[in-house]
Amino acid sequence: MDPARSLADAKPTPYWLEDPGRPAAQPALAGDEEADLLVVGGGYSGLWTALIAKERDPGRDVVLVEGREAGWAASGRNGGFCAASLTHGLGNGLARWPGELAKLEELGARNLDAIGEAVARHGIDCDYERTGDMTVATEPYQVDGLREFAAEAKEHGLDAGEWLDADALRAEVDSPRFLGGLWDREGVAMVNPAKLAWGLKQACLDSGVRVYENTPATALAETAAGMAVRTPYGRVRARRVALGTNAFPNLVRRVRPYIVPVWDYALMTEPLSADQLAAVGWKNRQGLSDSANQFHYFRITPDHRILWGGYDAVHHFGGRVRAEYETRPETQLKLAEHFFQTFPQLDGLRFTHAWGGAIDTCSRFSAFFGTAHKGKVAYAAGYTGLGVGSTRFGAEVMLDLLAGERTERTELEMVRKKPLPFPPEPFAWAGIGLTRWSLARADAREGRRNLWLKALDRVGLGFDS
Repeated sequence: MDPARSLADAKPTPYWLEDPGRPAAQPALAGDEEADLLVVGGGYSGLWTALIAKERDPGRDVVLVEGREAGWAASGRNGGFCAASLTHGLGNGLARWPGELAKLEELGARNLDAIGEAVARHGIDCDYERTGDMTVATEPYQVDGLREFAAEAKEHGLDAGEWLDADALRAEVDSPRFLGGLWDREGVAMVNPAKLAWGLKQACLDSGVRVYENTPATALAETAAGMAVRTPYGRVRARRVALGTNAFPNLVRRVRPYIVPVWDYALMTEPLSADQLAAVGWKNRQGLSDSANQFHYFRITPDHRILWGGYDAVHHFGGRVRAEYETRPETQLKLAEHFFQTFPQLDGLRFTHAWGGAIDTCSRFSAFFGTAHKGKVAYAAGYTGLGVGSTRFGAEVMLDLLAGERTERTELEMVRKKPLPFPPEPFAWAGIGLTRWSLARADAREGRRNLWLKALDRVGLGFDS
């Protein structure tokens, strides 16, 4: 089939959000409210913060405001890879925090366990399944690279996963492009991302959090007793404020240069037939990604659809988050072409949905943290696409910071130090464009990085995905 024809009926909306069980929005805030803690943002970051705040102190008065509906943005549009890694993978962690990576891996594993426990405790029906994921090589040089990476991790006492040769890998998921790979069996759970967000919203409501949707926070100001956040129809006065707005402009303006929104795109297929399922295998439903710089991520759903995303990472001049960026035909066609190159046995399969969304990217690819207004405001941002799991850890950090507590989390160098900020426009747009071109060139030259990428490596920007 012509890849373009496979997209002919694809709806330009996120598959996960088009669910008949989508909960109704909570009413907007009208008037003034007071609270001990105000959480701004109804994605994973804000929802975990509000829920854990109530778990730590059930008597704490918590309000959460969300500009649209809980989970409508990145939390409801992603691939559903809920990873233990807090550092955007072992490789990024080894490059940036080798001295504390063992501790970060331990904290990440505990965090993923806690997510599974919360899903069970609150009865969140989100198809949570601890399948692990596989990183696959599709070029010979990538085989060598993955083997070297596994050896380096072992030298540091870390496990990068079980090596599978081409035959073993293709026995799990069959593609003629797969030459080998690493299977991390414990470090990733697959979830329905929107249902996880909706379940967390209900858990917040059940615990006594007052949730206001369609209530954007427009301004933040200090008061004698704490902070005040303005909304279109009122305001909230609170002793403490936690900001979980991620790719959207932060209410603390000095945080904004540390984040650029980068647009990621995904496709969802129609359900596979029994014969198509037999042709690809995939009985264990692991998540997968390839190991190129411009990589794809893909997974199979419980109803036998395949989500296929990634490759292009698009930054628009000015860094604005706009609805018109949610579809990009040239990227979606490219993704369809790559899908059928990977799974030629599925020729004739059609895509039912094609969508995009903004990722809050920072220069070190993993979250950073901080406080403002004399410790009365905390923020966490910069998850760079791996926030399904690590936002829960970020919620814990924000609550520790607001409490003024020294904990094993707040003592981490990763928490105490920030990444390098991005330059202003037009330099950010030009630099990201040059980086994308260089990464594509490296993929075409067996991974060899040009002078631009080597310069970024030296200053700690190290773009590799």
